[in-house]
Amino acid sequence: MPIIRSATAPRFALPGLAVTGLAAPSRGARESSVWRLALAAGAPGAPHSVDREEIFVALSGRAIATLAGESHELAAGDALIVPAGETFALSNPGPEPFEAIALAPCGVRARMAGGGEAFCPPWTE
Repeated sequence: MPIIRSATAPRFALPGLAVTGLAAPSRGARESSVWRLALAAGAPGAPHSVDREEIFVALSGRAIATLAGESHELAAGDALIVPAGETFALSNPGPEPFEAIALAPCGVRARMAGGGEAFCPPWTE
């Protein structure tokens, strides 16, 4: 049974976003990818879509999920289910970091709003 230790899990950084890769095919998973994300205070959302369902479980802080043109606040303990193909963004307009666990099926592909090539987020590979 593969165990991914937080201390040695791969880390990825984008402006305002830090991701820790947990379960993924490169780390022994066959069906699901799981990662931990931290949105910095004041981080804007990056509208995008994914080709498979994606689920977020809020751990701490607050965030705003914009989905299908509607904004929803997420707080610790809340879950967000993003349907495949739906454009969404997750932002943190507040003063504290927002942390969540996210998961999607292995092989999920994302596309930024406005077009561009679909890609596999590196933490899901």
